[in-house]
Amino acid sequence: MDRQASQSGPPSSSTFASSSATGSQGKSAESSDKSIPLPPNCNLVHKFSAFNKFLLYENKLRFYIVASNASDSRHRIVKIDRTSQSDLAIVEDDTDYSGKQMSNMLKMLEDGNKGSGGLGKARVIFGIAGFIKFTAGWYMIIISKRSVVALLGGHYLYHCENTEMIPVPSNHKIERPAEEQRLVNIFKQVDMSKNFYFSYSYDITSTLQNNLTKPERFNATRWPFNDRYVWNFHMIAAPLEDFPTTGVRRPWLLPLIHGHVDQAKLTVLGRVVFVTLIARRSRHYAGARYLTRGVNEEGNVANEVETEQIVSEALTTPFYFPPAGPSTGEHQRRPSPHYTSYVQYRGSIPIYWTQETTSMTPRPPIEISVVDPFYVAASRHFDDLFARYGAPITVLNLIKRREPQPRESKLLDEYTQCVKYLNQFLPDEYKMVYRAWDMSRAYKEKTQDVISYLEDIAEVSIQMTGFFHSGAEPLAHCLHNGNFEENENCRSSILLQNGVCRTNCVDCLDRTNAAQFVFGKRALGHQLYALGVVASPNLPFDSDAVNMLTEMYHDHGDTIALQYTGSALVNRVETYRRMPHWNSHSRDIIENIRRFYANSLLDADKQAAINLFLGVAAERNLVHPPKRGQYQQWFQKRHLQMLYEVTECSSALGDFVNVRGEFWPEYYRPLLFTSLGKHFAYSMNSTLKLPGKTMKDIAYSPFLPHSTHPVHHPRLMAGVRRWIGTYPSSQHGFSKKTLNSKQEVLKSDLPSSDDPRSSAALAKRLLHPDVPAEEQTEYLKYVDQCFALLEACNDEAEPEDKEIYERFVRKSKGIVDEGNSCEVYVTYVKTMVAEDVGTYGEDLVATYEQWLG
Repeated sequence: MDRQASQSGPPSSSTFASSSATGSQGKSAESSDKSIPLPPNCNLVHKFSAFNKFLLYENKLRFYIVASNASDSRHRIVKIDRTSQSDLAIVEDDTDYSGKQMSNMLKMLEDGNKGSGGLGKARVIFGIAGFIKFTAGWYMIIISKRSVVALLGGHYLYHCENTEMIPVPSNHKIERPAEEQRLVNIFKQVDMSKNFYFSYSYDITSTLQNNLTKPERFNATRWPFNDRYVWNFHMIAAPLEDFPTTGVRRPWLLPLIHGHVDQAKLTVLGRVVFVTLIARRSRHYAGARYLTRGVNEEGNVANEVETEQIVSEALTTPFYFPPAGPSTGEHQRRPSPHYTSYVQYRGSIPIYWTQETTSMTPRPPIEISVVDPFYVAASRHFDDLFARYGAPITVLNLIKRREPQPRESKLLDEYTQCVKYLNQFLPDEYKMVYRAWDMSRAYKEKTQDVISYLEDIAEVSIQMTGFFHSGAEPLAHCLHNGNFEENENCRSSILLQNGVCRTNCVDCLDRTNAAQFVFGKRALGHQLYALGVVASPNLPFDSDAVNMLTEMYHDHGDTIALQYTGSALVNRVETYRRMPHWNSHSRDIIENIRRFYANSLLDADKQAAINLFLGVAAERNLVHPPKRGQYQQWFQKRHLQMLYEVTECSSALGDFVNVRGEFWPEYYRPLLFTSLGKHFAYSMNSTLKLPGKTMKDIAYSPFLPHSTHPVHHPRLMAGVRRWIGTYPSSQHGFSKKTLNSKQEVLKSDLPSSDDPRSSAALAKRLLHPDVPAEEQTEYLKYVDQCFALLEACNDEAEPEDKEIYERFVRKSKGIVDEGNSCEVYVTYVKTMVAEDVGTYGEDLVATYEQWLG
């Protein structure tokens, strides 16, 4: 046992070691730390504040990791032994040290390790992603570069930009170097510099509603995070699997999610609203497209992604308001009512089905590999959804119904029968809502408006499940309805989401992403309405807000598609809105070729890398086969109970903001010189950064629709005719002075406005448009010309036109005459005998008379 750990120390220190360090070298090394006393009076500060800076010291015998917070007021130290080839020994001191105490500690460690080269040069890292072992010896995965991607309640969310793999043993002896190198190369095929995210102070593995209303959910569990979405869970759990870890927090081990995180801001007439999109991919049954299909025995489905849409108003940075003050008698923080979230779910169809890729066909046939009449795997899957999200569950199935060669329709029949079978045993109030709709056929046949139909489904689903809102209904709603005082009709409690909408197609990519965008658009309207930003939850398309959300869901769908298939989306939202881009067809062909190439040639290596990264082979030896449940009562009754209750969650939300809602240790950076342009909240994407936008558009609403393509107005000419009929030309008693006087009358009714860019001035200009005098003069010229043409048509044809017509008639009859008078032609027509002229002549005369009249 480590001698430092065996000494009497503070009760907060804890030791973790995979085995006892052996060998005289290890004993001599540990004896050098024996004389290091623990500093007295170690300051214990808020236990939930974050460590976000790390220094790595390295010598031949040990790694030392010093963790610090942003203000350098708290420090901790971790020691990792490097003398053992096969075992990993970690000593973690849970004592918080001040800056001066940590400096003394490092100085004593430097003196104690002079025989092994001292502490070595300090290296700045941003956390440890875990430890991995292949054939011999452990490797430590460190995060060497990061970037900020989102700001949520004062907590930064980071993207992992780069990682490094460092051997833990200083003398790394490998018996099978070729096999070791092969496994290392396979492991590195999972690029940890793409789409891996983490946070030091915010639990990114859970939803906002879970974090705020259930802060104690991990107290009795082994790990303080939701391990379903932690992709480096194997690298965290494997080194410490033999030691109790309940309730222990390790700030230097960072859980990483794999998916997508994006954030942008709406600028609404000076108000700033943050829109955050977080997609979490499950580590269970993860893999490539054709190699992971359907469901496994544990009830985990392929391509499982949880998408959370968070909309918050940036009036205050944290999740709370400051205390009201002594005058009101309130001395505790209040939850901020400016946070909302909506959660969606996508996953493969939960039955046993496969697609064989051996025939090198672009669309392999679908085969239902196992027919289970009791749908045991599907029952486990839906029971888990009830446990995680509550009831009700809406199942939106978008696969094809009719095909020339049955392919997707096989899954439709089996999935429909599965939900019908499971629903018959559920109580009526908890039955799953199943909607099967052939979205592809509706788009191709043009029989339905795809987006409008999906919006109707989304509205019904949101009304059933609800969404999370951390505060009461805004007073503006009561004022809008004419109630100038709060009454029982206004909601005075928080809103909670119970239930989820589960969306799927065959791949859960193109059609699913378009449907989830429509759900997100509908939810965005409700979220903005709950925040009091808009007066109606109906948001029009082609507005800046919806265009920004469309781009966010495009990036979200492309990222999910690249992770699962190796190519971006093929059909986008514009496709189903029948507004494709001019190069969409060629882009779709390229993406299909890329997807076929990746699925046919690269998926096997990709699947092997994912399995090694997630430790799937090791976990399968430890996981016991699931027990078969009851055929009729396939669900657990406690999972059907209301998961989130208003009273309980309101109390938990108040406790959270008073105990765990601290954000200053990470957000406030007193020692860092930062310009405004480099601040993330200032430089993030916004509606003002859309193409064609300038800072002048800050005074315009992002919810007003504006068309980017030509629109034909069929009643335009009718309006022009009414204008001509109402205002005759100047030659018939109408003067410019009359028009100007009418404009002056309209202007006189308008109140004066100081700022022409204000919303009041904008409304006045739109309600009373002003036409400049130059445009009026030019328009009167066109009106006069039009009346001149009308007068000419009522009298007779123009001389030039008559001459041309006479010359054409003479030439057609073979008459050569130099005369050009109109009387010659009239005389000729009157004296012509009907028998000689014939039917053709009668038609000719009638046509000419009609032309003259």
